[in-house]
Amino acid sequence: MKIAVITYEARGSYATTDVADEDLILEQILAELGLDFTFEVWSDDGVDWTAYSHLLMKSPWDYFDRYPEFLAWCQKIKSLGIPVINDLDTVIRNSDKRYLQEIEDRGFSIVPTIFNSKNQIADIEACFGVFGTEQMVIKPTVSGGAKNTMKIEKGNWQADREEIEKLLASEDFMLQPFVREVAEVGEFSYLFFNGKFSHAVLKSAKSGEFRVQHFFGGQIHPIDPTLIELVYIQKIIDELAADTLYARVDGVWIKGVFYLMELELIEPYLFLFTSKEGRENYKNAIKERFRV
Repeated sequence: MKIAVITYEARGSYATTDVADEDLILEQILAELGLDFTFEVWSDDGVDWTAYSHLLMKSPWDYFDRYPEFLAWCQKIKSLGIPVINDLDTVIRNSDKRYLQEIEDRGFSIVPTIFNSKNQIADIEACFGVFGTEQMVIKPTVSGGAKNTMKIEKGNWQADREEIEKLLASEDFMLQPFVREVAEVGEFSYLFFNGKFSHAVLKSAKSGEFRVQHFFGGQIHPIDPTLIELVYIQKIIDELAADTLYARVDGVWIKGVFYLMELELIEPYLFLFTSKEGRENYKNAIKERFRV
């Protein structure tokens, strides 16, 4: 068994001094387990993928910047028949946030969303009316790290109309009401390995910011979820991500209802630095998955 651990060209460029480099943590774990592995850049045309028995997705963090290329690479790997963890059908499906519509159709609450194709321009004023809100957030359906994410105000969005319409014409976007609880309380992330709950964090935005990512100054706090929370989140995993090595459920609680924002199944940051148990759970899940 020889494993290629999938990373990206500018490995480490998304990291900050505030969080741990999880590629390095995974490197340590795989070494501790005695596995034969090499980190490989998914977009490197010089890699002989047939030299590997398995591919382990970790941090292809630029996939959304090179999306057509990434999809072509996924199809190439599928044609070679090399097992990938998480599997490539899951990765491809999860790469476009239109998957949220499927999740809502299956009975789970998501933040209300209007999906807008790039060959059409949404009626922004009408969207404000549909959501019954004074503030909206727009973001690409294929994105990460809050790329091209904007918060717009009903009263003055016209001042940025040209920029907004240019964005909407450039790629598929999603429009959502601004969820005040994200800025005021934070976004919850629940981590699962092999379908079992591991640990959870609350990501809170810095004052005056609505994006909770650490590279925008957000803070990360380990939390102990209630049984009620875990019972509901486990249902999401059981129905939509049961056969995954890793899964991260992101969302917000509003008056006792969980609104899913993302189900991360491609390359989620796992917040291992917040939990010794989390690292051990990750290690045990890899051990179980590779039967070592």
